[in-house]
Amino acid sequence: MTNGSAVSESMLLPENYLSGMFYGIGWSQGEDLVKAVEPATGAELGTIALANADNVASAARSARKAQRDWAAMSADDRAAIFLRVLTIGQTHFDEIVSWIVRESGSAQAKAGFELKIALKAVQLAAAMPHQAQGLVLPTTPGRINLARRRPIGVVGVIAPFNFPLYLAMRAVAPALAVGNAVILKPDPRTAICGGLVIARLFELAGLPAGVLQVLPGGSEAGEALCSDPEIGMIQFTGSTGAGRMVGQNASRHLKKVSLELGGKNSIIVLDDADIDLALRNVAWGVFLHQGQICMATGRVLVHEAIAQDFVKALAERAAALPMGDPTGDGIAIGPLINQRQTDHVAKVVQESVDAGATLATGGKADGLFYTPTVLSGVTPDMSAFREEIFGPVAVITTFADDAEAVKLANQTEYGLSAAILSCNVSRALALGEQLHTGLLHINDQTVNDEVVNPFGGVGASGNGSAIGGPANWEEFTEWQWVTIKGEAPAYPF
Repeated sequence: MTNGSAVSESMLLPENYLSGMFYGIGWSQGEDLVKAVEPATGAELGTIALANADNVASAARSARKAQRDWAAMSADDRAAIFLRVLTIGQTHFDEIVSWIVRESGSAQAKAGFELKIALKAVQLAAAMPHQAQGLVLPTTPGRINLARRRPIGVVGVIAPFNFPLYLAMRAVAPALAVGNAVILKPDPRTAICGGLVIARLFELAGLPAGVLQVLPGGSEAGEALCSDPEIGMIQFTGSTGAGRMVGQNASRHLKKVSLELGGKNSIIVLDDADIDLALRNVAWGVFLHQGQICMATGRVLVHEAIAQDFVKALAERAAALPMGDPTGDGIAIGPLINQRQTDHVAKVVQESVDAGATLATGGKADGLFYTPTVLSGVTPDMSAFREEIFGPVAVITTFADDAEAVKLANQTEYGLSAAILSCNVSRALALGEQLHTGLLHINDQTVNDEVVNPFGGVGASGNGSAIGGPANWEEFTEWQWVTIKGEAPAYPF
């Protein structure tokens, strides 16, 4: 399970960590066990323990105790742990990539990119303990007036299956760096690469016991995180439906909530775009990781003057993409995560074809593998236009002018990412100013994240919060106002 050096020296996850164990105050055996399964082949990868409400409550109590000492550690000591995580991750790079490929069905290139940006998140977190943590504010003579950032305490992170390592690490690393303890609940379908790998990295790096706890689990564990009194914040990445429930439950208990949810993201191809580059951008945005990305290009809005040739060329590219077991070389399209997701993709495609869309290529399932698909002639009343598909389906709708492109792009409850392709940057910027979206890319596709940027959506794509880069201090700390005087004033009564 590793492409690195000898197992005795490089095995990041010894077999005993894959036999149904939680990570908290060391490793402990769980009771509710499920098999970790490779979606491409059905092979068993190990055994995962699922947390219940009692497990979460116990973890929260021990995390709160450990957090106080962790926050009191020197900036040098905290930063050094992240630098060791970075070194360990680089040393075991091939092995971690192998877990991402096998457990999530990711193509190797995507898995390698995911690990790189996850390690970049660790690298940026290593700098946070040494950054300014507040402000000196103006006040009256004889008084010092401060506003300082303080850790929230215990942060609950609920992470998804699609970019399991990165979407967990981008929250875990900065939350720890500013002095919080973290309880991570990875999706059970990717609990190894999205949870146990992170636990093992920080364990090897010397993070004090209890500061990070990893508890895979389902809805019971998620609800317990949202209600536990020891947990001060929930950072959730996942579907809009699940996010609404998390937001309701956590807000009921007055927790801070960060929601990064789904998207129905449009790429607008204007009539002056470079067609070859447009095809490359659209294919990447639609088909990367089988479309199982919140930022995936869910709508391809193409100017009617170029649409006919564009659809034909995109269908040819889609049909040529190599599909198969992602452990093999040169594979672009791997399996979807499970049968439920495969059935959902097939349902949306069939409904749209029945409603009048044209199937230019694809539209077939073989187990969990769904052929890269191009639908043209899609109109706003079709499910392919409205719903987040989370599969390898290009949904093509035409427009006559810029105003119609804007109208179509904004015709959704989501507001995560948008992209515009044009040789006229001024025209593209003017169009982009009218789009309701948290992320906007001019002359690029919709799937972008460089870690240094604030990342978040609006509407059904999130609650307006952002994670990443300069947003991390705002996200994982709370303000405290402090005033200092030389002696107490003599108030008149």
